[in-house]
Amino acid sequence: MNSSRSLALISLFAALLAVFGLIPKIDLPLGVPITLQTLGVMLAGCLLGPKRALQALLLFLVAVALGLPLLSGGRGGLGVFMAPSAGYLIGWPLGALVTGWVMTTLPSATPRSAAISAFVASLAGGLLVVHVAGVVGLVNIANLSWTQATFGTLVFVPGDLLKCAVCAIVVHTVARGLPDWNFGGRALK
Repeated sequence: MNSSRSLALISLFAALLAVFGLIPKIDLPLGVPITLQTLGVMLAGCLLGPKRALQALLLFLVAVALGLPLLSGGRGGLGVFMAPSAGYLIGWPLGALVTGWVMTTLPSATPRSAAISAFVASLAGGLLVVHVAGVVGLVNIANLSWTQATFGTLVFVPGDLLKCAVCAIVVHTVARGLPDWNFGGRALK
């Protein structure tokens, strides 16, 4: 894949995350909002592959750190990396990387197999990795115990399972409409 197309896809997915941030957040007492932006993490990993998904999420977080109000609720700036949700934010690029890597290891020859692989990859990276990072952040920033942080993050799991399903549906649709798409970036150099 040429570098200009690659750069365009990275930028597009960073912008997609910003668009998902326009959906109003749902605040929880934990200090971590429910947002649609984790769906962007899953989609980036499944559709771009590990390297470009990581780059897209890092580009997005750099823009947030520079003060652009791209997180749900119009949040941005360095302060968001000191909030209870910081672990989740740091987990996004790692989650996208793992999602992309898992997607490269699973079959995607048919739309159905690509969708199933996307669901599994989203579970591994977009849910498991992001939540582990989130729990670490809650323990270190919000000063919660490991038990409190672990049980606190469970409130997000049902919604994130729905996001995994939506990601699988999107991947299925892309596989049907663009049969030459290289899921997980297999042929992306």
